Amino acid sequence: MRVPPTVFPDPQVLGRALAAEIATEIEDAARDGRPYVLGCPGGRSARSTYSALANEVASRRLDLAHVVIVMMDEYVVRGEHTGLFCRIAPDLPHSCVRFGRTEIVEALNAAAPSRGITPDRFWVPDPADPDEYDRRIAAIGGVDLFILASGSSDGHVAFNPPGTGVDTRTRVVTLAERTRRDNLVTFPTFGGLDEVPAYGVTVGVGTIREHSKRVVMVVHGADKAEAARRLTAARSYDPDWPATVLSDCARPRLLADEATGLVAGQPA
Repeated sequence: MRVPPTVFPDPQVLGRALAAEIATEIEDAARDGRPYVLGCPGGRSARSTYSALANEVASRRLDLAHVVIVMMDEYVVRGEHTGLFCRIAPDLPHSCVRFGRTEIVEALNAAAPSRGITPDRFWVPDPADPDEYDRRIAAIGGVDLFILASGSSDGHVAFNPPGTGVDTRTRVVTLAERTRRDNLVTFPTFGGLDEVPAYGVTVGVGTIREHSKRVVMVVHGADKAEAARRLTAARSYDPDWPATVLSDCARPRLLADEATGLVAGQPA
C-alpha cells in the first residue's frame, strides 16, 4: 500500500513529535509489565528524535529498565588471518555500536538516573552468528517500533543494498558503493571512500517486515528528496529501493520535513 507522508517544518519538530509518541509507548509498556523494544538506525536521520526522546524521558521521569535497544547494523571487517568477519572497534567514530551507546543509550540514561537501560538490553547483530539476532528478536516478541531511514542515493535500509530479497534475514553483506558514498556524508570523519568498510552486518528486509509491530520511516533534508518521492510512490516492496519495505510493514508511517519537497496531506 502507499503510505501518505506527514510533513513537518524541520527535523527538530519532526523529532519532537516522534519522541513524544515513543515516550508514551514506553509508559504504556511499563504499565503493562512488558518490555519495550525499539529498533534504531545509526546516523543522521533519527538524531533529532533521539535527542528529543532524552528530553521526554527527563520531563516525564520515565523508567527505562524495561527498554531494549535493537541496533540495525554495524560495519564489519574480515580477519586478515582467519578470514572471519568481526565488528569494527566500537570506539571508532563511524561505529554504529559507538553511536548507539553514546547518542542513544548514554543520552537516555543520563535523563533517567538509576532508571536506565542496562547493558544487556543494548543489542547489536553479531557477524559470527547473525541468525541468532532474528531468533532473539522473535523470542522477546518482536520490535514495538522500528525507526527506519532511507539511503539518499540508492534507497538502502540499514545496510541492505539494492537487489535485496524481501525475505532476507540478518546477515553479513557487501556494501554497495553508493551506500558507502552516502556514508561519507553520514560520518564526515572518513577521509575518503577507501576508508569506508566494504562489509556490514545488518538486519534483513524480512527481519524488519516480519518482526516489527509498527515502523516509522524518517526522511528529512533536500538530499532525501528522491528517497521521499520513491517512498510515497511505492505500493509494495521494490528491491531496487529497499527502503520501500515500509509499504509492506505493519502500521507504516512516513515522516518527512518540508526540505524533501513533500507537501502535507499529499495523497497516497
